Amino acid sequence: METGPVRFTLEFARIFFSDLGYVGPILMFLIVLISLIGFVIGRCEGWSKSDAVYHAFINATTVGYGDLRPTKKLSKMLAVANALIGLVFTGIVVAVGIHAVEHALKAI
Repeated sequence: METGPVRFTLEFARIFFSDLGYVGPILMFLIVLISLIGFVIGRCEGWSKSDAVYHAFINATTVGYGDLRPTKKLSKMLAVANALIGLVFTGIVVAVGIHAVEHALKAI
């Protein structure tokens, strides 16, 4: 039988990935939405597709290095929308993690 920390980790992983399966369609929708908005921003700004996707996810994760930044009004508004969608995405993943921790602690 596994010891406490190993048992907790295995139970956490089981619950976490199981829960990700439930919210997976929502997360995939948000990833597609972030990407599409990123492509629109990139097109408005004249960026390459890879730069557009890079900016979209750096912005959505609120890292924001500042190496690419929108200059047009529409691009700026879409970047704000992307950041807000990224917060929802991150919040869902964190909520799944918290749920997994709570239930893994009860199981050990």
